[in-house]
Amino acid sequence: MPRKNKKQDDLDTTTTFADMNIEGFKWYDPSQKKKDDGGNKVRQKISRREYWRMVRGAFAAFLPWLAIFLIGMGIVIALAYLWLG
Repeated sequence: MPRKNKKQDDLDTTTTFADMNIEGFKWYDPSQKKKDDGGNKVRQKISRREYWRMVRGAFAAFLPWLAIFLIGMGIVIALAYLWLG
């Protein structure tokens, strides 16, 4: 037997992250075109110290993948040298 008590879904907040009014879809409404105000982006000032910490973090995230790639290429080159040499 299905339950009759249905709880309200708290996760549905009707928040959209992308404009779903796309030309070609059946729900497209040309009167709902959004105006490009261009002023909705907020640019925050960051200090030099914060900037260099972000750069260091980006390198820290990228360097393991670079090391794996270089080690892999070294192994391939060494095997090719042994096989062809």
